[in-house]
Amino acid sequence: MISKNMENALNKQIELEGYASFLYLSMASWCEQQGLEGSAKFMYRQSDEEKEHMMRIFYYINEVDGHAITPAIKQPPLEFESIRSLFTQVYEHEKKVTAAINSLVDLCYAENDYSALNFLQWYIQEQREEEALMRTIIDKIKLIGDGPQSLFYIDKEVEKINVITEKEEAANEAGAE
Repeated sequence: MISKNMENALNKQIELEGYASFLYLSMASWCEQQGLEGSAKFMYRQSDEEKEHMMRIFYYINEVDGHAITPAIKQPPLEFESIRSLFTQVYEHEKKVTAAINSLVDLCYAENDYSALNFLQWYIQEQREEEALMRTIIDKIKLIGDGPQSLFYIDKEVEKINVITEKEEAANEAGAE
């Protein structure tokens, strides 16, 4: 059984995760328009991941006898100043998600909701990893620079991350079977 307070807070988190999915999808499209195929592929994968995060919460709410609400998602930006500003926005959004998860954990303790606390542990680790990854990408962009000639190298660095992530996902899937 879930409290109404926790149900409402988790439904707000669904909306935040859904917005992240749409934001990253918009960013993927922008990257493709800029010829940044590696970055587009990265952002498409991030969009899919955020949708999965949203759905985990959606299923959890219903599992604990709550009512998951399909959120209205506001239109994300369509244009971005530069690849650096794009990844900086991703990093800032991930920090916002982390703060929201931390608030949910605080609510778990306030309501003695140890089931939700246990459920949210996965998100705590996921957010740490997401923030670290975005800082790494931003650091690479700072090292390379983000002028027109640098975009090729930035995109290649992001593609390296794609390859590593795909290998890790394949290994995880093989281990699960």
